[in-house]
Amino acid sequence: MNRYLPLALAIATAAAGTSAPAQSPSQPQSLSPVANPALWPRVNAQPKRDPAVERRVTALLRAMSIEDKVGQLIQVDIASIKPDDIVTYKLGSILNGGNSGPYDDDFAPPEKWLQLADAFYDASMQRSDGRPKIPIIWGTDSVHGNNNIVGATLFPHNIGLGAARDRDLIRKIGEVTALETAAAGLDWTFAPTLAVVQDDRWGRTYESYGEEPAIARDYAGAMIEGVQGKVGTKDFLAPKHLIATTKHFLGDGGTGGRDQGDTRVPEAVLRDIHLGGYPAAIEAGTQSVMVSFSSWNGKKMNGNKSLLTDVLKERMGFDGFVVGDWNSHGQVEGCSNEDCPQAINAGMDMFMYSGSGWKQLYENTLRQAKDGTIGTDRLNDAVRRILRAKVRAGTFDRGRPSSRVVAGQFDVIGSPAHRDIAREAVRKSLVLLKNEGVLPLKPSANILVAGSAADSISQQAGGWSITWQGADLPNNIFPNATSIWKGIAQTVQAAGGTATYAPDGRFTARPDAAILVFGEKPYAEFKGDIPNLEYSPGDKSDLAMLKRLKAAGIPVVAVFLSGRPLWVNAEMNAADAFVAAFLPGSEGGGIADVLFTRPDGAVHHDFQGKLSFSWPRRPDQYVLNRHDPDYDPLFAFGYGLSYAAPGKVGLLDETRPAGMAESVPGVFYGTGKVPFGWTMDAEGVRQAGVDRRAQEDARSFLWQGETGHVAITPPRPIDLSRESNALLSIVVEYRVDRLAAGPVTLAMASDGKTGSVPITRALSQAKPGEWTRLTVPLHCFATVGVDMTAVSTPFRIDASAGTTIAISDVTVADIPTATTQCDPAR
Repeated sequence: MNRYLPLALAIATAAAGTSAPAQSPSQPQSLSPVANPALWPRVNAQPKRDPAVERRVTALLRAMSIEDKVGQLIQVDIASIKPDDIVTYKLGSILNGGNSGPYDDDFAPPEKWLQLADAFYDASMQRSDGRPKIPIIWGTDSVHGNNNIVGATLFPHNIGLGAARDRDLIRKIGEVTALETAAAGLDWTFAPTLAVVQDDRWGRTYESYGEEPAIARDYAGAMIEGVQGKVGTKDFLAPKHLIATTKHFLGDGGTGGRDQGDTRVPEAVLRDIHLGGYPAAIEAGTQSVMVSFSSWNGKKMNGNKSLLTDVLKERMGFDGFVVGDWNSHGQVEGCSNEDCPQAINAGMDMFMYSGSGWKQLYENTLRQAKDGTIGTDRLNDAVRRILRAKVRAGTFDRGRPSSRVVAGQFDVIGSPAHRDIAREAVRKSLVLLKNEGVLPLKPSANILVAGSAADSISQQAGGWSITWQGADLPNNIFPNATSIWKGIAQTVQAAGGTATYAPDGRFTARPDAAILVFGEKPYAEFKGDIPNLEYSPGDKSDLAMLKRLKAAGIPVVAVFLSGRPLWVNAEMNAADAFVAAFLPGSEGGGIADVLFTRPDGAVHHDFQGKLSFSWPRRPDQYVLNRHDPDYDPLFAFGYGLSYAAPGKVGLLDETRPAGMAESVPGVFYGTGKVPFGWTMDAEGVRQAGVDRRAQEDARSFLWQGETGHVAITPPRPIDLSRESNALLSIVVEYRVDRLAAGPVTLAMASDGKTGSVPITRALSQAKPGEWTRLTVPLHCFATVGVDMTAVSTPFRIDASAGTTIAISDVTVADIPTATTQCDPAR
């Protein structure tokens, strides 16, 4: 236990009082954003500096031009840069974003990843001016296995691993992840995440090991050792390992359930809760640390010198390099994505950039390095840190990615041995919340498996699985994986039983027992932020299926997939057994290993998982952590039943508190309606229902007056800043029936300020009478003055008399091809 923890909790409790949680954004505004380094722990930072490495780096620095040095400070997404660009601009690194596959193919085979890695490496080494050849490195989000590559082993997300409480297993997972990533020619993973999440509404909760810093402290060193190899041995950064990243520094789990938000806590809480596993990671030799998007007491981490330099580097002795997150530097006060010396001066060593303006970022940074805005010492320190990690990782000596020891060994990707480790992780991560004598099941029985999630590998894998959001991917995209249904079928059929899959839960022959698999659909980052912890508030079909099976007298086992604890009291009441499976990854068969006995009736594998997050009694228990005032969970931190240690769960309260906040939907209009509480206003426009996919699921608008508009309005202003920062777009599914003379605009409004984007050109190119799609990036509206944190009208079309347009859908979505088009037809 950290010796400062009791003090931190006392400060947090005093600041919050008894009515507000310690991590609440409603904390007093006077909290300081400046750290006192003397209050932070010193760390036995590893590895110790090797004089030979330092001499080599010093020689490189002396021979590099200032242009070369600035290039090392910039990392660009492969969707925004080509190998030929590296011949001219000697950048330090590239990355693949969540939706950036090689050669614009999210489903590219490993061969294509390795091919592109060679191309970028070759370009970085192509020079004849006598300056040093500095190999480029490729960073990737291998956050639960090499999850970007088709066929890779996908481990349970961190929330499940936190429930497993198995440090040795974590080390093995790190080793497998590194090997499967290195086989594709990549150098560096942006993992592990060490967030200590305090508010489960956050869409990244599943990336956290748990609500207690002790779990992150226990796991951090093991995961770093697995990814990088053990410091002080020949295995450290050997060819089968990668550079690891510890992220997101610091306090990303305390933002009140809001992605990229503000952690408003005293310094002692930031240190004693959120520092968590960072000292252990530094001791294990992590070579990079990623800065959080978030703020601490109102100041963006990317610009917080007191934390990045004074605490992390000087006090704690971290001598690797600090990298930003996806354009995160652009959120620092006074910065843009293309211009931010403040972040470098604060202690960030490498920009992470996506977009077409990377050359502008380079030129601005070069100018600032030349005119002294970025001092020579700071520039050299940043480059030294990057080069030090590259030398330690052998990138100067091992040649092209394809020539390295494990590169091209594609048979290790998704190998049976690796999948066995993942299956073990699934078994150990399952938490049994309720069991009224139904489990374990006999595999020789007649088993009904229900729920569409039972045979959906993308749903059991969650976000960061092949694509950023991980949603709606067919099972054939996961060729080495096993769905939960397939795992159950294999187990039952091998024992002579009968397994039937019916997604809707209907049956003809009465089963001996039913297993219903259901839960959250995949999401990542802010797309998963929710206003309360109620499971599926708008769709109670899973609950209805549970009740129907129970009413038929069939024993029902509920297997719940989720990225966080959720309020499922009604669903738990309707089930005889309830298993929290979290997001198990590619090896769904691990669930059957625990639900069923051996053919001889003996327990095959017992439940071992213990909650790493407290489970809510009510949906408005947003902040529910063991040390909070008035701690009153349904299931406490560390809870978990087993066959050896059963327990009883009584009838749970299903009352939904009145007045809970509703979410900002991703769909502003669809199936012929706007969200509950929203309005659609048509002024000077006649409207009528039309059919597109179903009866009157769209609406036709005929402009009658000289001017008029159609607008969608929420009950209160909504915050679209994160969506705008992440380059999401407003997408309109429409049909032009007649386009009159005069301009047509698409607008948003905030606090009396309306910002419009011209769409006349796009509409004029649409084929009359045919449905098509209009896509406009949200940042276009920010550019014309809309306050994206308080959008009062997220959709408005203005046109002139005679124009007739039908609209079926208005959504906010990730459309990468539209990231620079503010006039959609240009």
